[in-house]
Amino acid sequence: MSDEFDDIQAIFFEECTEGLTTAEQGLSAMQAGDISADVIAGVFRAVHSIKGGAGAFGHADLTAFAHKFENVLDEIRGGKIPPSPGVVKVMLSAFDVLSDHVEAAKGLAPRPADQAALDALEKVLANKGADDAAPAGNSAAAVPPAAAETPAPAVDDADEFGFVPMAVSLDDFDAPAAPAAEDAMWTVVFKPSRAALANAGEPLLIIRELEGLGAEIVNVDTSTVPSLRDLDPEDAYFTWTLRLPGELAEIDITDCFDFVAPDSLVEVRRDVTSVPAPAAAPFAEILVEAPAAAAAPAADDFGFVPVTAGVEDFAAEMQRVVEQIAAASPPIGSVETPAIAPKSGNGDAQQTIRVDLGKLDLLLNLVGELVIRNSILADRLSPADRQRVELPELARLTRQIQDNVMSLRAQPIKQAFSRVPRMLRDLSVETGKIINLETIGETTEVDKGVIEKIGDPLTHMIRNAADHGLESTEERIAAGKSPEGTIKLSAEQRGARIFVRVQDNGRGINREKVRGKAIEKGIISADAQLSNEEIDQLICAPGFSTADVISNISGRGVGMDVVRSNVEALGGRVEIHSVPGEGTSFTMILPLTLAILDGMIVRLAGQRFVLPLAHVLETVQPEPGQVKRTAPDCEVIDMRGEYVPVKRATEIFGLNDDRAVEDSLVVIVESEGSGKVGLVVDTIDDRREVVIKSLDQNLHPIRGLGGATILGDGSIALILDIEALVASTTRYNPKGLAA
Repeated sequence: MSDEFDDIQAIFFEECTEGLTTAEQGLSAMQAGDISADVIAGVFRAVHSIKGGAGAFGHADLTAFAHKFENVLDEIRGGKIPPSPGVVKVMLSAFDVLSDHVEAAKGLAPRPADQAALDALEKVLANKGADDAAPAGNSAAAVPPAAAETPAPAVDDADEFGFVPMAVSLDDFDAPAAPAAEDAMWTVVFKPSRAALANAGEPLLIIRELEGLGAEIVNVDTSTVPSLRDLDPEDAYFTWTLRLPGELAEIDITDCFDFVAPDSLVEVRRDVTSVPAPAAAPFAEILVEAPAAAAAPAADDFGFVPVTAGVEDFAAEMQRVVEQIAAASPPIGSVETPAIAPKSGNGDAQQTIRVDLGKLDLLLNLVGELVIRNSILADRLSPADRQRVELPELARLTRQIQDNVMSLRAQPIKQAFSRVPRMLRDLSVETGKIINLETIGETTEVDKGVIEKIGDPLTHMIRNAADHGLESTEERIAAGKSPEGTIKLSAEQRGARIFVRVQDNGRGINREKVRGKAIEKGIISADAQLSNEEIDQLICAPGFSTADVISNISGRGVGMDVVRSNVEALGGRVEIHSVPGEGTSFTMILPLTLAILDGMIVRLAGQRFVLPLAHVLETVQPEPGQVKRTAPDCEVIDMRGEYVPVKRATEIFGLNDDRAVEDSLVVIVESEGSGKVGLVVDTIDDRREVVIKSLDQNLHPIRGLGGATILGDGSIALILDIEALVASTTRYNPKGLAA
């Protein structure tokens, strides 16, 4: 039983993570100025769900804090507290504490100190979001006292509806200046799921809980109860209508329905049974129907006009007017906000199911094995036998299964981007810099495994851009720039790669300082000749930092080293581009998927390699003289008047190959950094889908190689990383360092 409880609680914590992500996105949007009802409602629902689940599992501290947070959100949602910047700032701080409470409930952190956040939330509730309490009496507009002598209006002054304005003392009528709380009542309509009883749900328990709050049952609809012959004792047929006191908070009512079935009907609305009179003032103008042809009555000594109709007639007339107003518009002061929308079975609604990620990984591995078996069949069967056993059809079905499994793992990269606004908010406070964030390509879909592993690199790149990249406000103004710095976060898919870029418009990399620090730390020798790009890459060296003082943000020399090592572990690489005075961009080039790719089987010095097909443009059999040497270590190929640089992979990997280029093939590939490049290979064996096996898990990262795979005959082939391969003319050693 304990294991089953733990499994259910694990699902709750997964929902907490999703709810915190939703709340963080909503609060960040509110901080940016989006205070729409949908955004506020989204944050409210997320916190409400966390509170409900926490209560069910006995996490008292989390429940209490979420309840206070939820009360503030409910007031904002109802329009009683304006979502001003100050209020949003309090909620952002409360969100941080709520996240800590969730971690504490998981047992991963101690209980957070939340009293300051609770006090701030309580102050917002007490002051209704205002910094200072509004002075009494300001809420009602003062009406100037009547003159000693008020001329009586003539009948001809009656308006188009036949009413004559008359000055009447409010003391003459026993009408309150504003509706009392008792006049506003809650109406709840509850129809449980038909299968509630069969699923161990007891509707009467909810009714009794509502009665404990002071509810009265005003109606029970039994019209849906069938005849005795058709009645099922495990079905629920009644619909209850209840009335609750108006002073109750809406959240106290909706809490009673936290665990009702999705197809139950729950409506919660607020009704006001009286119409408030105008704001408190000595006199008020009341419309009284004028007689058809009566002389205007004279005013008395106090300026009042006597009303000939009795008080009962006047009250009846006022009631008629109120009913006309009510028919044309909602009751004044009423707020109809069903906290739980009517739940009905909608066949068109999107349905989802929660699946453990381990099961998806297992399914993906099985698809990979299926791809390998397909390759084995293709290698062992003759072309005629392949057609006879419908091997192409099997390959097509395998590809469809693969694509669908990959789509299950694909997630928008927005999940990784969602933490950045909050991070920049904190960094802006710590550094004293004004930082704007621009995001592009949040909907780009990436394998979930990639998203989970780029979190730390992304965090370090953002912190590096905020601390090192952007100048202080004073420096920017002195340099003729806008005082506000900008960090642009973007993601896009190009072929089989995902490009995630962090770009700032700051000072750029000070290469002289970087070089000096590298010499000081012994990373390079004093006489080393390095290009600008190689100097830029030094900031990713272990232990390297240009910070003069170690702070909470930087200075320990681990940030960019983590970026490079984590990205290379994914089979990707990091590119750095900087222009002094204009800014720096860091680009993570990552594989779109960590599982399967389309590849071209090629041979280099007799060994088989896999060339990712997404990079291949065309293949050329060079004619004599078509490949020309322009320098001792540089060759180009004439492609219809366009000269494309040629690189020999055998030389890069240190393989012995004396084959003439005319006896080889040149595969024209396209890379992001180098454009079109001709890669010399011996031959092309086949085109095949291959299952990627990580070198990092089984060996160690090797620059120029993106992984390995198992071919149909059981042999191993290395997968070429085209981007890294064509970007360098130096030879690579097994550790991935330039020789």
